[in-house]
Amino acid sequence: MDPEVTIGVVSNLFSKQMHFKLCGDTHQGHSHLYDHLTLLAHGRLKVTVEGRDTEFTAPHMIFIKADKEHILEALEDNTVAYCIHPLRDKDGSGDILDPSMIPDGVHPQSMSEPLAR
Repeated sequence: MDPEVTIGVVSNLFSKQMHFKLCGDTHQGHSHLYDHLTLLAHGRLKVTVEGRDTEFTAPHMIFIKADKEHILEALEDNTVAYCIHPLRDKDGSGDILDPSMIPDGVHPQSMSEPLAR
C-alpha cells in the first residue's frame, strides 16, 4: 500500500511527508531531474536504487542522486520519511500550508499566498 502523503511548499522549498502506516507499505519507483534529500524521521526504511537495496534506521538523512530510479519500503509500522528539495520552477506554485502546520504567532494573512484546504 502507498504511504499517506502530505505536501508542503514554503519559500521555494518542497517537502513531501510520507507516513508508512504498515511494514511493507511502499512508495513506488520514480526518479527526479534533481538531487534530493530524504529525511527518515521515524522507523526503518529500505531504499532500492537501480535494483540495489540499502536499509536505514531513523534518524537518518538519505541522499538520492538525480535521474536514479528509487523505491522506498517501510521495514516497520509507522515509519515516517520526508522528501525535501527546492522547487526548480516557482511559476504558478504558491505556498501550500495545512492550517495545522502554523504555530500561534504566525499570521497566515501576512503570507503572499492563501492557505490550501
